[in-house]
Amino acid sequence: MMIAHSFRGEVFGPAQRLHGATFVVDATFRRAELDADNIVVDIGLAAAQLNAVLGELNYRNLDDEPAFAGTNTSTEALARVIADRLADRVRAGALGAGAHRLAGISVTLHESHVAWATYERTL
Repeated sequence: MMIAHSFRGEVFGPAQRLHGATFVVDATFRRAELDADNIVVDIGLAAAQLNAVLGELNYRNLDDEPAFAGTNTSTEALARVIADRLADRVRAGALGAGAHRLAGISVTLHESHVAWATYERTL
């Protein structure tokens, strides 16, 4: 996923200016027991829904997106947004009926081989 954004606050130093970021995004789905087919979730449906969520953010200047008004779109904040949007899709049935038994989702955004952040949430 490739985005542009800026931050507010001295803690962000030069990143307060508009800049680009590229992320490799991983989503992990958790449940206590495998389903009758011995899977956690239909990986094809999960991949399609993750791609759809990322498509809503990719190649956008997040400073111009109303959903992010007044928000520092840190790596951690973006991981939370993606996890929450995936959770909404689970509830809507987009990942199949078996996904309703998921216990949680983790989303990791990798900025580089030495910098990444993960957000985990329950379902």
